[in-house]
Amino acid sequence: MGAHVSITPNHQVFRSTPLKMRGDVASFGAFGYELDLARLTDEERKMVKEQIAFVKKYRKLIHQGTYYRLLSPFEGNITAWMVVSEDKKEAIVGCFKVLNDVNCEFRRLYLQGLDENKCYQICEDGKEKGSYYGSELMHIGMVTTDASAGQGQELCTDFWSRIFLLKAE
Repeated sequence: MGAHVSITPNHQVFRSTPLKMRGDVASFGAFGYELDLARLTDEERKMVKEQIAFVKKYRKLIHQGTYYRLLSPFEGNITAWMVVSEDKKEAIVGCFKVLNDVNCEFRRLYLQGLDENKCYQICEDGKEKGSYYGSELMHIGMVTTDASAGQGQELCTDFWSRIFLLKAE
């Protein structure tokens, strides 16, 4: 899948999308930048370096893992997909919200392709989010509720994304 981080506002649809979301989406594809890096702020350049490091570190998993579409972009406001390594010891989950909502429902994302008997440590932004068995994550789901449902204090806006790393313990 071709996927590049373009300039914002986008020159075709004039949409302003955060660099984090653009990078998170592109990291699951061919990954590249179609913008003038010299025009970015110092903070944005730092984020670009982090995005590139992430893709380099997980390139094999992203390109050779089994891909699962968890929530279709054509059926709702939230899109999600994941890739799982062949040995089912690692997975990366991307969850993307197009428009923010208020007082939304409690959300769970039902994962696929994991080993039901393996226990997976979940991390987001370098922070541990807990350990769960593959059977739990696939049949009960991983909690993805955000501040728009009154859960947590993190800022949740339009064009918001989360990347979860799963490693079997």
